[in-house]
Amino acid sequence: MESSPGGSEVSGGRIDDLLARTAGGDRDAFEALYHDTCGKLFGICLKVLADRAEAEDVLQEVYVTVWNKAAQFDAGRARALTWLGSIARNRAIDRLRALPAPATRAAIDVAETVRDPSPSPAAQADATTERVRLDDCLDQLEPRRRSLIRTAFFDGATYEELATRSGSPLGSVKSWIRRGLMQLKACLEQ
Repeated sequence: MESSPGGSEVSGGRIDDLLARTAGGDRDAFEALYHDTCGKLFGICLKVLADRAEAEDVLQEVYVTVWNKAAQFDAGRARALTWLGSIARNRAIDRLRALPAPATRAAIDVAETVRDPSPSPAAQADATTERVRLDDCLDQLEPRRRSLIRTAFFDGATYEELATRSGSPLGSVKSWIRRGLMQLKACLEQ
């Protein structure tokens, strides 16, 4: 297991999989790869450069490189996070060499104080548990109510839009949603 930005554990297999999918052009996998690794890679850049703005610029270059060269990753030679870390380190060193004055560098300890805005592992686990409970309770609803509730709350559709889409009277749509929400609440309180 490897640490993700917030200190949560991310499996090396997940990073390997996301990198392989990124090599195939999967933008969602690339976004997940970024989320899972950006804190660690930013820390590497910041340790080398000690300038937050420079480290952020290098981090952006790192992910452009990853997007363009993900297919070159060889799982037989290194783990994905190691490969990503070496790209970040090398880019940061290149930037450091290009900087005009070494006297402007801060201490390496600055990277220790960088906070990750992502949720803690406990918060992520709680959110996952709640999402599973919500999905289970939604699955227990009658299909029409489930569809209306999902469309209203997850897609942001208004009652009027739902009535038009379903070809049903506005009052009926409101009643179906209200009854569905009551069933959902009862299920979640169990």
